[in-house]
This record gives sequence, structure tokens and C-alpha cells, in this order.
Amino acid sequence: MYPNSLRNLIESFKYLPGIGEKTAERLAFSVLSLDEEQAELFAESLLDVKKKIHPCVCCNALTENDLCFVCSDLTRDKKTLCVVEDTRNVFLFEKLGMFHGYYHVLNGLISPLDGVNPEDIGIDKLLDRITSDNFKEVIFAFKPSIEGETTALYIKKILSDMNVVVTRLASGVPIGADMEYVDSLTLERALKDRKEIE
Repeated sequence: MYPNSLRNLIESFKYLPGIGEKTAERLAFSVLSLDEEQAELFAESLLDVKKKIHPCVCCNALTENDLCFVCSDLTRDKKTLCVVEDTRNVFLFEKLGMFHGYYHVLNGLISPLDGVNPEDIGIDKLLDRITSDNFKEVIFAFKPSIEGETTALYIKKILSDMNVVVTRLASGVPIGADMEYVDSLTLERALKDRKEIE
């Protein structure tokens, strides 16, 4: 029932995660209400991110340059490396403004059930970087899941021969959570990582 160009736009929005038929229709009609200049900017922005954005040659974070904004900042703490699952985590930490070391972005997490093995996530590049840049502490900032735990334990085992401290983010019961709804893995980690009240 829709004209072809509008139907194509609706179908295109459905490529995005979490966007179903109704939301895609709403977004397509929103685009129709944009003036021509706004629509051109929207279209150019889509093409620009596909053409210009690529992984940083050093850490794999997304950038338009050879080095991302973190790797090109020489004022950061050269002793600390935070290893994350994807670039969105880098931006999340940077918005908080509390971490001043460097990052390394893996190509996902180890998940044998999904066919993702250690060699698929770029661990060799991480190990080369830890060795060449002489980091003293490596922080694992993975989501608290079986895949995150598997990846952390695998890399920690490899790093056990190196002179580097391996840490991970503390995790546990979220503020305001009802204890009966907290899963057993989270409770176990919270109990294990408990800290003295100061």
C-alpha cells in the first residue's frame, strides 16, 4: 500500500536492532516531515559513518583517524590498560571521566556455543600491545556473563607468565535491587568481592 520509496525506507529502518514494523513506519514518516536540508544531512551522516569510521590501528576503538582520541592523547596513564568488549564501552567510561588510562577493544567475547573462539576476538593483538607498551595493570571490563567470565579467565591464564597485575570491575547487587530477584551468579560475585565498610 505504500509507495516504493517509502516502503524501502521502512524496510531499511527494520535493519536496526529492536525496530519492528510499527516503529519503522513511525520513523519513516518522521523522515518525511524533515525539511530537505535536514533529510540531506541525515542521509550524508549515514553514508559518512560507513565510509569514514574504522577501527583504531592501536586499540580497535572506532575512529575517523589512524589513532582514536584516546590513543593519540599522550597525557594518559601509560601503566593501565582497560580491556573492553566493544567501542561503546570506551565511550561509556569516557563519559564518566573517571578512567585515565588506555583501552583495548576486543572483537567480542569467547563463546564456543556461538562458534566464537579465542582466535576470533583478537587476543594476539592485545598480548602484543601489553608486551610492547609495558602496561603494569590490565583491567577486564566485560559484562558479568558466562562469556565475560570465560574470556577473562582465558586471558588471565595467558598473562600469568607476564609481570602485569590483572584486575576486573567489581560487580554485585545493584543499588535498589530486591534481593529475591538477583541471580545466583551476581550474588556469588557480590559475596566474593565484598569490601570492608569504611
